[in-house]
Amino acid sequence: MSARGDRFITSRSPVEGLSRRKLSFLPVFAQAVAGVAPAGAMSVIPALVFPGLVFGSNGPNLVLTFSIAMAVMVLVSFCLRPMAKRMAAVSGLYSYTAKGLGQRTAITAGWSAMFGYGLVAMASLLLVGVYVIQLFVNLGVPLADPKVFEVMVILAAAGAACFLMVRGIRISAWFTLLMETISIGVLAVLMIVFFAFNAPKINLGSVFVWDGNFDALPIGIVVAVSAFVGFESPTTLGGEAHRPFISVPRAITWTPILMGVLCLLAVAAQDVALKEAPLSIAASHTPLSDLFSQSSPAFAAVLDLGIAASWFACSIASVNALARIFFCMGREGVAPRIVGRTHPAFRTPSGAIMVIMPVIAIVPIAVIISGASPERALVNLLTLGAYGYLGSYILASASLPFFLRRIGEDTYASWVLGAATTLALGAVFWTATEVSVRTGNLQTVVYGGVLLASVIYARFLQLRLPTRLASVGIYDETRELDLFHGRPTP
Repeated sequence: MSARGDRFITSRSPVEGLSRRKLSFLPVFAQAVAGVAPAGAMSVIPALVFPGLVFGSNGPNLVLTFSIAMAVMVLVSFCLRPMAKRMAAVSGLYSYTAKGLGQRTAITAGWSAMFGYGLVAMASLLLVGVYVIQLFVNLGVPLADPKVFEVMVILAAAGAACFLMVRGIRISAWFTLLMETISIGVLAVLMIVFFAFNAPKINLGSVFVWDGNFDALPIGIVVAVSAFVGFESPTTLGGEAHRPFISVPRAITWTPILMGVLCLLAVAAQDVALKEAPLSIAASHTPLSDLFSQSSPAFAAVLDLGIAASWFACSIASVNALARIFFCMGREGVAPRIVGRTHPAFRTPSGAIMVIMPVIAIVPIAVIISGASPERALVNLLTLGAYGYLGSYILASASLPFFLRRIGEDTYASWVLGAATTLALGAVFWTATEVSVRTGNLQTVVYGGVLLASVIYARFLQLRLPTRLASVGIYDETRELDLFHGRPTP
């Protein structure tokens, strides 16, 4: 059989226009690291779960909450790894679900993933503005109108992020890795210094104290999950990675483990520090900064800069992943064709990026202008984002055995792993939903509306545009030139 006649080889890739096979392992890993924003997440998210902010006076134990979240995310990574080793996806979980559970289900998975990436990107830009303002406060620099300045910071950050993403994934990936490395180093040094000077006051036994409030635990796990979400974002770089079947699986396997270790150390430290701090600090939207500013405003300013840089990197990684899902949808015809265009020189999904960024920027700006509470806005954005990620994780994990069965490689272990992970994610999601509805929280209703809209749209495609629906799930297929010339072409 000729190469052209082989159904596994194509003359043109469906995602042609992207830079093919250029990224080494480090930029791919950088995308995963920036997606979870270690320094930013370790500084902000534990405080959102901390008693007194989200749950009133009775919050869950931080170490237990983050341990469960880590275990669930590691299971998800084990489910995604076999699919990443067999498919050079450009839209990640969206493509995996299409090959496992079918195109209609993939529409829901794609919408859910984009919802998650978008909400986390919005929260990231909001946090950039918040921490830059806090930086000036700790430096004692007066601002005539903090709101106007914060809006300008967010606009500048959104513009810079847009430029880096359009300019190229390699540049943005290396930049985000640099930002995260510096931010983690700054946070680690400052925490060590803080605890070295406050060692006599530390009571490590308080880390394991919990009043047994199970109502708060599920929502706490959902919020804690937002510290890990984004680890799977390298699955959207399958077409651009040099060795996608090696680098992508490695990145998505090790990132949640690394993040889990860092988070457990950070939450244990913050649990001790925040319990010893005044209530005004524990309930602040910048708790670590306020804590450091009591003894050294200069240290607090350095911390603010590191956290702002981490969240800026997270916004880039989140939109990079979102744009590639949207780009694939544009190529498939289930989204406007304009988002399926690539930059002729930089070979990036510039059409999708330019459409997405204004939407991402306008939400945090609206929060600031409206005078809404930054704490409440962050809780809502990150929790809703976590719902989006969880929904896509559930569908992608359930896809694993069906994906492998299509190519004749399913095993008993794959069915057990897929079922166990789906049930674990479903239990977290269902319990959190039940508690959210019972307490009158509208987050579940909002996410439910997104799911319902995706199902209706998928049904519309099936009835009116079946050819487009059938094209869902494109990926970077092997080309004739890849075989005959021994190397991929741009």
